[in-house]
Amino acid sequence: MTDTTTATRTLVIERVMPHPPEKIWRALTQAPLIEAWLMQNDFEPVVGRKFNFRSTPMPQWNGVVDCEVLIVEPDRRLAYRWDALGIETIVTFTLTPTTGGTQVRMEQSGFRPEQTANYQGANYGWQKFIAGLERVAAGLP
Repeated sequence: MTDTTTATRTLVIERVMPHPPEKIWRALTQAPLIEAWLMQNDFEPVVGRKFNFRSTPMPQWNGVVDCEVLIVEPDRRLAYRWDALGIETIVTFTLTPTTGGTQVRMEQSGFRPEQTANYQGANYGWQKFIAGLERVAAGLP
């Protein structure tokens, strides 16, 4: 018998932010706030909602990420399918209250072994995006 399963890689970034989960949640789920730290979008926090992130096109990429909302647990967990360059992954944010703030865990799962460059690019991009998420949350009342 041949094993046809393929191991995938998951990118995980964790950061404690000095803000309550409600603030982080707003920055994760309100389209104008998402645009301030990630990309232009037509996001709505509704399971099954298909939406796009849009950025400046570049060689070999039209600047569009096709997505679909998979999980919405207010102030706790948000997940969506992320399809860019024909590479489909799942992005999940988990918010856990801590003393004086929130632990934010971002996972992007589903990178196949041959997608090392994409995995590395995602790691670079998400470091920047998560810093932007913290900046946007800090500016919220």
